[in-house]
Amino acid sequence: MQQQEAQKKFETAIAETQIEIREETLRNISWELHDNIGQLLTLAKIQVSIAQDNPYKLQEVTDTITKSLIELRSLSKLINPEAIKNLNLTEAITLEIERFNRMQFINASIISNEEIEPLDDKIEIIIFRILQEFFTNTIKHSKASNLHVDVAYNKEKLVIHAKDDGIGFNSDDFNTKKGIGLGNIQNRCKLIGAEVSITSEKGKGTEMNLIYYYKKENMNTTTNEVS
Repeated sequence: MQQQEAQKKFETAIAETQIEIREETLRNISWELHDNIGQLLTLAKIQVSIAQDNPYKLQEVTDTITKSLIELRSLSKLINPEAIKNLNLTEAITLEIERFNRMQFINASIISNEEIEPLDDKIEIIIFRILQEFFTNTIKHSKASNLHVDVAYNKEKLVIHAKDDGIGFNSDDFNTKKGIGLGNIQNRCKLIGAEVSITSEKGKGTEMNLIYYYKKENMNTTTNEVS
């Protein structure tokens, strides 16, 4: 009965996480269409009007339209479910980082070595959503200028370190309030048996360290139980 309850809880969390990621993706598409591609096409329209009196300006129109096409191709990766499904965890995180830079939300970067131990798809979904929670907090609340993510695979575990240089907050407030969505990070890590620490200090940014052991004996459930 305990195994069945754990399996049911895990499957429910996976379903909720997939819905959240889908909703986040739709929001991202909306932002990019309006704030990025829409602005580029508006600029192209203005440049066409100018080029009517100055044909030498046509090259600027071509450059703007070319950039718009590049942005549309990048956006199509978010729209195509098969493309996302075939990405590994690092590739999915990299797509998020590239989007932040395109939209000029923040100066974001990622470093990763090659994946040594393939992760179960359901585990990857949870970890990706955990990273999204941290990113959302950084973009919306931290007022950070820079965000860096380090993804390190070794034979025993996956270690992810994410850090921003935002305004930070009192770690005691986090421990008591579980606010700004960060409490969800701890809950999801507990669900998959991952270890997480979130540290922050006012004026010195926020960082998260996540460790997932490939074969952790004290996990709430296993990928075999939920497959």
